[in-house]
Amino acid sequence: MIDPVAKFPSELDQLPDRDTEETAEWAASLDAVAKAAGPHRAAYLMRRTLQHAEGAGLALPKLLETDYVNTIPSSSEPVIDGDEEMERRITAWNRWNAAAMVTRGSKYGVGGHIATFASAAWLYETGFNHFFRGKEGDGSGDQLYIQGHASPGIYARAFLDGRLTEAHLDKFRQESAGDGLPSYPHPRRLPWLWEFPTVSMGLGPLSAIYQARFNRYLTNRNIKDVSNSHVWAFLGDGEMDEPESTAALALAAREGLDNLTFVINCNLQRLDGPVRANFKIVQELEAQFRGAGWNVVKSLWGGAWDELFQLDTTGALVRRLREVPDAQVQTYQTRDAAYIREDFFGKDPALVEMAKLLSDDKILECFHLSRGGHEPRKVYAAYKAALSHKGAPTVILAQTVKGFTLGEGFASKNANHQMKKLTNDEFKNMRDLLELPISDAQFVDGQVPYGHPGADSPEVRYLQERRAALGGPAPARRSHAIEALPAPADKSFAAFDKGSGNQSMATTMAFVRLMKDLIRDKTTGKRWVPIVPDEARTFGMESLFPSLGIYSPKGQTYEPVDRDQLMYYREAKDGQILNEGITEAGSMADFIAASSAYATHGEPMIPFYIFYSMFGWQRTADQMWQLGDQLGRGFLVGATAGRTTLTGEGLQHADGHSPVIAATNPAAMSYDPAFAYEVAAIVKDGLRRMYGEAAPGEDRDVFYYLTVYNEPMPQPAKPAGIDEGIVKGLYRFNTAESAGVTVPVNASRIQLLGSGTAIHWALQAQQLLAEEWGVAADVWSATSWTELRRDALEADAALLRGEERIPYIRKALDGVDSPVLAVSDYMRQVPDQIAQWVEQDWSSLGADGFGLSDTREAARRHFGVDAQSIVVAALAQLARRGEVPVTAVKEARERYGL
Repeated sequence: MIDPVAKFPSELDQLPDRDTEETAEWAASLDAVAKAAGPHRAAYLMRRTLQHAEGAGLALPKLLETDYVNTIPSSSEPVIDGDEEMERRITAWNRWNAAAMVTRGSKYGVGGHIATFASAAWLYETGFNHFFRGKEGDGSGDQLYIQGHASPGIYARAFLDGRLTEAHLDKFRQESAGDGLPSYPHPRRLPWLWEFPTVSMGLGPLSAIYQARFNRYLTNRNIKDVSNSHVWAFLGDGEMDEPESTAALALAAREGLDNLTFVINCNLQRLDGPVRANFKIVQELEAQFRGAGWNVVKSLWGGAWDELFQLDTTGALVRRLREVPDAQVQTYQTRDAAYIREDFFGKDPALVEMAKLLSDDKILECFHLSRGGHEPRKVYAAYKAALSHKGAPTVILAQTVKGFTLGEGFASKNANHQMKKLTNDEFKNMRDLLELPISDAQFVDGQVPYGHPGADSPEVRYLQERRAALGGPAPARRSHAIEALPAPADKSFAAFDKGSGNQSMATTMAFVRLMKDLIRDKTTGKRWVPIVPDEARTFGMESLFPSLGIYSPKGQTYEPVDRDQLMYYREAKDGQILNEGITEAGSMADFIAASSAYATHGEPMIPFYIFYSMFGWQRTADQMWQLGDQLGRGFLVGATAGRTTLTGEGLQHADGHSPVIAATNPAAMSYDPAFAYEVAAIVKDGLRRMYGEAAPGEDRDVFYYLTVYNEPMPQPAKPAGIDEGIVKGLYRFNTAESAGVTVPVNASRIQLLGSGTAIHWALQAQQLLAEEWGVAADVWSATSWTELRRDALEADAALLRGEERIPYIRKALDGVDSPVLAVSDYMRQVPDQIAQWVEQDWSSLGADGFGLSDTREAARRHFGVDAQSIVVAALAQLARRGEVPVTAVKEARERYGL
């Protein structure tokens, strides 16, 4: 006879079986069918049986759910490799100091969160003591995505470890003096500790998936073997409501990312109340993850429940646990034994009889204290199971109590996320509960003290020994002493200096051609990471498919339909291109992982993410902020840019504002180049600054954003002596005289500043002004309005410090005594960024409002930015100054049909 427990050990010691022989007979029948008719027939019969049961109204869990019990039964839990009592004391100190830090800071009104770490303390402590690999061992260590609201607990542990002092803790959320602690995991603010910013909810889980995938990418491409690195993402059950949290679950399962574990702290509460008041969030998440192909481990109930499950001979307890909604479970946490007897046990006669066997203390222990996420043995077992599972990522659903150990005023209360402090009496009760040696006398002047057992105490020695065995402190970010990458050969950049002659070329294509050359570089070419969200053909990148290959962990298991073509679709296990499908969020997560590989893995990678029009900054600006926080480096390329260059695409494609959003990101070096040689010069400068020999005092932790256009235009030769202007943001492209136009002696003059594709309209206007109106116009290329503004702001700040500094925009326009008219294919707000620093008479044109579908010419006429509109605006500006007749403006409007 088959032993069903031996064959199906998971959960069975918690589920009653009144007839084990009958169960074994069913199992034997299934085995017999599989042997006689094959596994497919056995699977078919199982599916039909389950369908029949559902139709008959049998109370079965959904196919994607298991019962509301632990996945790993107590009998299968491994023995913890460590001193459980020592770890209990360490965790108690961390709980205390986390709460003390936030409470002490509350007098300054800086806020902080206590309840989250209180619920998750064992989830972190078990990992730190037994699982999380540090960066001082082999490889790169593990990558830890810490839940943002749990940061006080991480600081508390770093304090116990000697990495932080009391002075640091007392400056929690007080950073302006330079040595304070940021509120949440912010690498830019605390770069030796934090690796990954996670508090913009939903971005942590998304980034963790793509980080795990990028680890495989590095290994498969033989850049660095990081196969021993494991990605751990600590998340809240409420956070899983964010669409980004679950956006890439299928990718993680599809690619078999068993180097990834999600740990979801299911304390059943979000910020204002229950996560699923009338439902069960654990069951919902289990079904969602199982459906996506993940391995699911539930750690719901602590050891005190074992006795109850043993008494459950009818299955009534398991059924009741399955039907009680989360909000009621939360209520049980705050009610007495009599209430629980009546409301929980009183619903079923079998449970009424069971309750008679339980003392009030036992009931309260189970319903108030005993949760799987609060017991190290349960957590340890779940983590071991996650690491041993191969072929798929694992999610651990750990049930906890929000505000655990903080007292009756905190535990499971709806408002506990907004509660920032404990009273001294509450701290003393907490001290007694945690058995900490802190006396009443240590509460000096009514202030809660920090607690520390001593630098040479058994607790600290144990903590440090465990971390040493696992490869050093964690979390930790390493600023690797990496040699500057050698600069690519100048010929790659100089290829555009002569211009394109009679051939027209879009700047999008110029960028792609430049990338092809740079990726061929024998030294640094392998470090480029091309990222594109299913638009490679739009950008003319399909020629890279056969040469570089598209990354796939499975390689290419099929014959591509275009195999006989030169530019066929080639996937490869060591492919270099990350073609993500239609997901800008996924592409940005790729970019973030690649852009910070210099710190995460000590391997500088050079990502460029090329996206379609406004589907970069508008759609994923939050991730670009995350990128800046994570100190990422690389190139963001907004292709098919501008409001009027996307003929026929319409309102939701016509981008007139991305540079405005980019200007708000302090780490984004934002450029709107007009010509191919400008693209090359900017990329060359970006490589120098981010990966080469940066100038003294120059911040290397930036990323470059370039807009490039899909409108083929003749590309001029590069004028001499303009490299500084290209990088700084402005240079004079030509004068009326050097352009060869004929103007009268002493003609009125105007300066036309254009960026991106708009410079071509300015050049047309230059001709019209001279030929039809006798006005001389000089044309300037404004490669970056944003960098000009930043330089001017820095000059203003220097003046306030008593330093003499002139903004570059004023230097560039020095000696110009004619008015300035700026024009852009973006809204006027983009060029107007520099207006206050331009001493000359200023005016601007831009494509404000919503986009529309039409030809380029019609769209430009609609927005008033075409050459004729520029002429009319220039004449109007000169007329206000009395330099041309006022009637010229009306005449021009009528002539051009404006």
